[in-house]
Formats: sequence, C-alpha cells, structure tokens
Amino acid sequence: MIKTHLDSEYRSTMADSIMSKAATMEIPINSNGDTRTAEDDGFEQAAQIDWSLERKDLQQVMVSGPNLNETSIVSGGYGGAAEGIIPTSSIKDLRSKSRGIPHSQSVACRIARPPDHQQAPSMHHSNSHPAMTSEEATRGIAVEKFDSVKKWSINTYKCTKQMFSERFGRGTRTVDLELEAQIDVLRETKLKYEHILRLAQALTNHFYNMVQTQQALGDTFADLSQKSPELQDEFGYNAETQRLLCKNGETLLGAINFFVSSINTLVNKTMEDTLMTIKLYENARLEFDAYRTDLEELSAGPRDAATMVRIEVAQQEYQIHKDKYERLRSDVTIKLKFLEENKVKVMHKQLLLFHNAISAYFAGNQQQLEQTLRQFSVKLKPPGSDKPSWLEEQ
Repeated sequence: MIKTHLDSEYRSTMADSIMSKAATMEIPINSNGDTRTAEDDGFEQAAQIDWSLERKDLQQVMVSGPNLNETSIVSGGYGGAAEGIIPTSSIKDLRSKSRGIPHSQSVACRIARPPDHQQAPSMHHSNSHPAMTSEEATRGIAVEKFDSVKKWSINTYKCTKQMFSERFGRGTRTVDLELEAQIDVLRETKLKYEHILRLAQALTNHFYNMVQTQQALGDTFADLSQKSPELQDEFGYNAETQRLLCKNGETLLGAINFFVSSINTLVNKTMEDTLMTIKLYENARLEFDAYRTDLEELSAGPRDAATMVRIEVAQQEYQIHKDKYERLRSDVTIKLKFLEENKVKVMHKQLLLFHNAISAYFAGNQQQLEQTLRQFSVKLKPPGSDKPSWLEEQ
C-alpha cells in the first residue's frame, strides 16, 4: 500500500519537472525547415509519460483484479483497509491536466454501478418466488385430490355395507310402494316395446327384399315382352302388375320406416332418459339408507364428547343425502307422468298409421295408401336417394 502511494507521488513529480523543462527549451529548426517549439516537445513528452502511466495503471488493475464498474482501485483486492485505497479521481486529475480536459468532464464520464455480488440476492429472490408459488399450487391440488378420494372411499364403503345388509336381510331400506310399482311397469313396458321394435325392423328388411325382387321381376317381364312376340301381352300385363306392386311397396316401406323410427325414439331416448333418472334415484336411496343406518348406530352408542361430535357430523351428512333423495324422487315422479302421456300420444298415432297403411296396401287401394301417408305427414324419399351419387363413388 505504501509503495502504491509513493508511485503516485513520483508520477506527479516527474510530470511537473518535465513541464517546467519544456517551458525553457529553445525553438529548434529541423531539416525540413519546420519549426518545433519547446512547448510542443514538452506536451509530446508529457503525453508519452501519460501513456506509460496508463499502461502501468492498466497492468496494476489487471493484477489486483477489481471490477471495472468500481469507482476506486483497491490494492490487494477487496476488503482492504481504508488507507490502502487509491481514489481514481487522482489518476483522472493527472490525465486531465496532461490532456487539457477539465476535471468536471472527467468526473462526469464516470458511471457508477453496484457490484454484481450486491445484485445476486434480489435475483435469487425473484427466481425462487415463482418456484415456491408453483410448489404451493401443486401441493394444493394434491391435497384436494386426496380429500376427494378419501370422501369417495368412505361413501363407497358405507353404500357397500348397506347393500350387503339389505341383501342378507339384516338391514332396512326405504321403500315408496307406489313409485316402485310404476318403475316396474316402465321396465316391463320397455322390454315389450323393444320386442315390437325388433319385429318391425325385421318386417322392414323382409319387405324391402320383396320389393327389390318384384322390381327385378317386373324388369325381366318387360324385357321378355319385347323379345317374345307370341307372349308379348302376357308378359306386359305381369310387368305392369309387378311395377305397380313395387311402387305401392315403396310407399308402404316409407310408412313402416316412419313407424320404426318413432318407436326407436320412444324406447331408446325417452324411456332410457327416464330410466337414467331412476338409476340416480336408486343410488341416492342407497346412500340415504347407508347414512341413516350410520346415524342410528351412533345414536344408540355412548354419548361422550367425541361421539357427540361424530353424531353431529353424521346428522349433517344424513340431511344432505335426505335432501338429494327427496329431490330425485320428485324428478322420477314427474318424468314417469310425462312419459306415460307422451307414450300414449305417440303410440296412438303410430298404431293408426301402421294399420291403415298395411290395410290399404294389401287391399290394393293405392289412393288410400297415399292418403294415409299424407294424413300423418310422412314424406317418401325419391327412388335411388339411398344410393350414393357418382361423385361420392369416385
């Protein structure tokens, strides 16, 4: 540290002596006739000394290794004593004097910035905060899933226990006799309507094959009437009859398809929707009886402090499942009522359509058959509409 201080004093003394010597020198004349003043030589020597000082300062900075952003050079590295610090203002002042730069401008050119080790804590804090937030969110999701699984496990255990108790005759169940009877009737009705639907679909397939056969037979008769002059009239009569039967058969097929579509909607959509609600109602009934049995068992036991807390929780769970059971029972009652009304209305229309269409077809009354379809707003597809177009076949 003392050596550094002496070096700075030595540099300032050398610079002052050179400046004073340069002021007393004569003006020489070179070989080219150019005049050089002593002041110019002095400035040139001062600039060379200043450049050597800058190189030496740079070497000292590279050896001691301070941060370039620091505003002072510390000999011996960071953490030295206060008297070992050489302010950069002294070096800047010396360079300003030698170069003619004002001290205020040299000071203004310096940029102070805190060292990197002071910025590190804030950067670490900003990086750790999102990680902590993500960890807390993941932990919250895990806790929520665990609570959901725990609640589902307890509910499943209680319902399974109640179901086995009812099956082996040891437990009691809540029964609504009127509602249970309506549910049984609905399930039996659905089975019968499914049987009607299967038979109607089979009739449609068989009748469609018959109509296709009649069409092929009519085309064959027509072709033979042109190639057999001796039987032209007979083949022609039969060809015309088969074509008429084929046309009436397509009309009857439209009526039967409409009948099948309506029965399918009634069975697989309307009735199935009501049965789904009934299934929810039965599950709610089982849960209600399970929590009711749990509450009755706790109420029959000892009444200590811990048991009273469990009884209070069981009472709340019982009330929740009771409300759910009563709400679904009301929904099932309403749906059964509307289903019965809808079933009567739909079946009345479809059975009348089916009867009139079949009777008109086999009676050979083409006008009555077409009038039946118009009466029930049945639209027939044009011939060949079921076949794909030539564009779709490509």
